[in-house]
Amino acid sequence: MKKPLLFAATACLAPALQAQDCDRACLRDVVTDYLEALVAHDANSLPLAADVRFTEDHDTLQLDAGQWQSVERLGEFRQDVLDPQSGNAGVHVLAYENGTPVLIATRLKVAGGRVTEIESSVVRSREEGMIFNPEAITVASEAMNAPIPPSQRNTRDDMIELALRYPEGLRVGSFVTSNAVFGDEAYRFENGQLMAGPGCTFLPGCDNIREQRLPTLAGIEAKVAAVDEENGIVWLRMNFGPGSLMRGEGELSVWEMFKIYDGKIQAVEAFMEEVPADTPFGWDY
Repeated sequence: MKKPLLFAATACLAPALQAQDCDRACLRDVVTDYLEALVAHDANSLPLAADVRFTEDHDTLQLDAGQWQSVERLGEFRQDVLDPQSGNAGVHVLAYENGTPVLIATRLKVAGGRVTEIESSVVRSREEGMIFNPEAITVASEAMNAPIPPSQRNTRDDMIELALRYPEGLRVGSFVTSNAVFGDEAYRFENGQLMAGPGCTFLPGCDNIREQRLPTLAGIEAKVAAVDEENGIVWLRMNFGPGSLMRGEGELSVWEMFKIYDGKIQAVEAFMEEVPADTPFGWDY
């Protein structure tokens, strides 16, 4: 049985601060320190909780395995999601392993002055990601980082509700039916490929993100990983369920960011990878 959507909201402490919270600057520093430690192959340089857990592609690993051995440098692209209310910080980055580009999405949970959770996915090829165009992922997009006028900001609860209309649209096979509301220039960018919005030519009709043809993914599961209220981003952790692959068996495991303001989804950017059928998230959000 699929678990219901859950959302964690837990206070955190900054590793370098004594205060009882970790603000945006603190969480941004945590992400930076993490990425620097990853490139240095030195997890012990981080303030880790004694029971810290690390997963890569759904598997629990030691903090000297997987990407901790292979990542040699980072590209310029980095997109943060900073959520002081829940103590979660997320990041999508372009990295390199043996000179080859890879896409990494990572969620860090900070509590009690320590990193307690590290959840990560690495997409290394078209075979792993179904779509894979890292050459188009150069710098963080202007749309995802556009400042939001105070008059156009939505509340945290409203942002979450608007974002969740997107997976609901996939569940029923129609964004119109789920009343997903998009801005005039809204687009979807997945693993470096424009998949919907103005200028899209991937499939007929994909230039209209709201009215494009969709598969009906009745088994889709979505959880809120973080909400960046200042930057207007909701970050969903999703498994698209049966029927989500263009070829073969299995499912798509997805990290998807939604830029939301003025009551509309303005941009959608995702990293995704193929996983075996019925692969669980492995985390209680």
